[in-house]
Amino acid sequence: MPDQLDAVDFALAAYREDGTWVVAELVHDHLDDVTALASGLRRLPGDAGAVGLVAMDEDFFLLVRVAGPTTRVLLSDITAADEWELAASAVEFLHLPMPEDEDDQVPAGDLDLLADLGVPAIDLAALLDDPDSYPDEVLSDVARRLGFGELFDDAVGLTSA
Repeated sequence: MPDQLDAVDFALAAYREDGTWVVAELVHDHLDDVTALASGLRRLPGDAGAVGLVAMDEDFFLLVRVAGPTTRVLLSDITAADEWELAASAVEFLHLPMPEDEDDQVPAGDLDLLADLGVPAIDLAALLDDPDSYPDEVLSDVARRLGFGELFDDAVGLTSA
């Protein structure tokens, strides 16, 4: 497996404080696995928990949402678990079998984890269904729908469309 910390495109946390979105960079110590990521997110003061957005090597992304003791996870491409420790930890966290077919690039986890924030499962599934989209593009679209698109784009170096 490649060195995952060298391959992190970005690792951000987003949370609402007093009704306003805040976007902060996550330290790499929290990127070992889903449990460490959730632990780091729980330290943030969110009105409704926090959302972690991690993109790796323009290959896949991981969304982790914590609210109280609950951790919800969405991995954009289950086949990433064969190559990346963070993706493998997501598959393990979700109690799913490791992928057997390299061509079966499908999301794994909770497509509904952002529904109460304004991105229903069907919309998230549609975003994930575009094989030509890069993780930063999909997450930028998600961030825009959630209401912090400009903060996200600034944090990852994308220009707002």
